[in-house]
Amino acid sequence: MTIRGLRIFLSVIDTDCNFTKTAELLNLTQPAISQAIRELEEHYSIKLFGKNGKRLVLTEGGKVFEAEARRVVEILDEMERKSRNWDDEGILRIGASITIGTCFLPFYVKEFQKQYPKLRIKALINQSGILEEGLLRNSIDIALMEGIPSSDALKSEEYMDDYLVPVASPEVAEDGAVLTIEEFRKKRFILREKGSGTRTIFDRETEAEGFTITPEWESASTAAIIEAVKMNLGISVLPYRLVKEAHESKSISVFSVANMDFRRRFRIVYRKDREISRNMMDFIKMVKTSAEEKTAHL
Repeated sequence: MTIRGLRIFLSVIDTDCNFTKTAELLNLTQPAISQAIRELEEHYSIKLFGKNGKRLVLTEGGKVFEAEARRVVEILDEMERKSRNWDDEGILRIGASITIGTCFLPFYVKEFQKQYPKLRIKALINQSGILEEGLLRNSIDIALMEGIPSSDALKSEEYMDDYLVPVASPEVAEDGAVLTIEEFRKKRFILREKGSGTRTIFDRETEAEGFTITPEWESASTAAIIEAVKMNLGISVLPYRLVKEAHESKSISVFSVANMDFRRRFRIVYRKDREISRNMMDFIKMVKTSAEEKTAHL
């Protein structure tokens, strides 16, 4: 029994049990139609058609078989349609760091859905370590994050520069001030949690200068850190894109530290061993193009 045999059987019914019309419709010979029906009857030990006078009609068993055959063909057709159009109508699972998820991901998704209006996009916004785990477990397809992934099983492509800035209450540091490293390290710190891209960059830079910071507060919420800085509970180092509004309203100061550079690069990350689907490839291309356009306007 083949799907071809079921389709021929259903075509015979749809032409009012006329083998000649079915043969013309399917561009087959009439003996080929008869052979396909005979094979079905032998395989299932059932008589599908009988005579009512001179007319060929479905038997009662044939009517039951028709209902099941249509259900099977419909399921197979749906499977074929979904499989062939998965890139257009399936699911793309995207992970993003908190900075990228806050500042860029909504724009990326909106733009990408213009190209793939029927594609479902699921998003996970979390720290970089969690995103790496998601990629390795295959629970997300692609991640946008800061820093180089720690696993050799992952491939990363740089796509945009970003920078972090030291921030403080205006009572602690004037806007635009330049602190020495010694002045900087003596402050109280409110930092992002370990494992976040922002914290990784901060720790890397302080360790390169020969010191480490034990923060007074740690938080996964950038908004909570900004509020604490405003209230002069400590200083922090955060992505400028996330503190821009508070800075422009003069509720916080942005300063710099002599000989310290908190710049970083955003990366597109995915598994080395996975085949890149068309929608993934197009998403990567769109993200890179968007980054180039934003850089050109800086």
